[in-house]
Amino acid sequence: MESKGVIHNFAPRKIIIMKQGLHPQNYRLVVFRDMSNGHSFLSRSTANSRETVKWEDGNEYPVIKLEISNTSHPFYTGKNMLVDTAGRIDKFNKRYKKEK
Repeated sequence: MESKGVIHNFAPRKIIIMKQGLHPQNYRLVVFRDMSNGHSFLSRSTANSRETVKWEDGNEYPVIKLEISNTSHPFYTGKNMLVDTAGRIDKFNKRYKKEK
């Protein structure tokens, strides 16, 4: 029995061999902390840090400080808030403010 109106076009399968040694092997658990709002989360990373923090499970993990994350970025929060950790706006206003 033949199906009418259906064209089956299967490409020949290729075996894909991934390159060895591309990805780092030293992943470990790290706490990422958003410095703008204090939100923290535990994930795996190869990033280095000298600071550690005690996590909710009682273990100590290296901590990586972030200036912005999905919990503080306006695109993800839907809020039009400005995160100014370096004081760039204040520096600009101080430098270019009009004298009265």
